[in-house]
Amino acid sequence: MRKLFDPQGFYFFAGRAVRPLFALAAVIAAVALYLAFFVAPIDATQGNSYRILFIHVASAWMAMLIYVLMAVFSAAALATENRMCSIFASAMAPTGALMCFLALFSGSVWGRPTWGTFWVWDARLTSALILLFLYLGFLALRSSISDIKRADKACAMIAIVGVVNVPIIYFSVRWWNTLHQGASITSSGSSIHPIMLTTLLLMVAAFWVYSLGATFARTRTIILEREHRAEWAQRAALKGEI
Repeated sequence: MRKLFDPQGFYFFAGRAVRPLFALAAVIAAVALYLAFFVAPIDATQGNSYRILFIHVASAWMAMLIYVLMAVFSAAALATENRMCSIFASAMAPTGALMCFLALFSGSVWGRPTWGTFWVWDARLTSALILLFLYLGFLALRSSISDIKRADKACAMIAIVGVVNVPIIYFSVRWWNTLHQGASITSSGSSIHPIMLTTLLLMVAAFWVYSLGATFARTRTIILEREHRAEWAQRAALKGEI
C-alpha cells in the first residue's frame, strides 16, 4: 500500500500493470460486444436500437464514478498534502471526460429513434452535460496554471465542489418529471433480461479496467514530469521506461 503513495514505487508498479490491464479490458469488451450483438435478444419495445445502451450506461456510470474518485483524492490531497493524491485526480480527469462525452453521444444516438430527437433539455441530460463542463474546466484550469501546487489546490476545489452534481444526475429521474427512463437496476434487483444484465455488467467491467489502465499510464507520465530532477526519473526517461 505504501508504494501506491510513493512516486517512484507507483511508477514502476504501474509500469508492470498497464499492458495487462489494457489487454484484459480488450478481452472483456470483446466478450461483451459479442453478447450485445449476437446473443442478447431484441427488445420488445425499442427493437435493436437498445443495444447502444450497453455502452451508454457503462460510460455514464464510469463518468460519475471517476468524478467521485477525483473528489475523494482531491479532498485527501488538501487534508494530507500528499502529492500522489493530486496526481491521481489529475490522471483520472481525461478518462472521465472521455466517458462523459461517450455517454452523452451514445445517449443522443439512442434518443433519436426512441424519443424522436437527439437532444432535449431533460434534467438528467442537462446535469450530465454540466458534468462534462466540470471535467473540461478541471483540465483547462490544470493546464492554465504553471505553478503545480496552486494548480493542484485550484483543481481540488473544482472537484470537491462539483461532486454535488453527481447525485443530482443519479436522482434526477426521481426528483423531476423527466423524459429519461428510470433505473432498471436498483438495490432491490433488476428488471431486465438476465443476458442483458450480464452483458451490461461485462461492459462496465471492461470500461472500469480500461479506465484503471489509462489512469495508471497517465499517472506515470505526470510522475515523470514532476520528478524529472530525481535520479531515478532521469534513468527511467533515458531507458524509455514510460
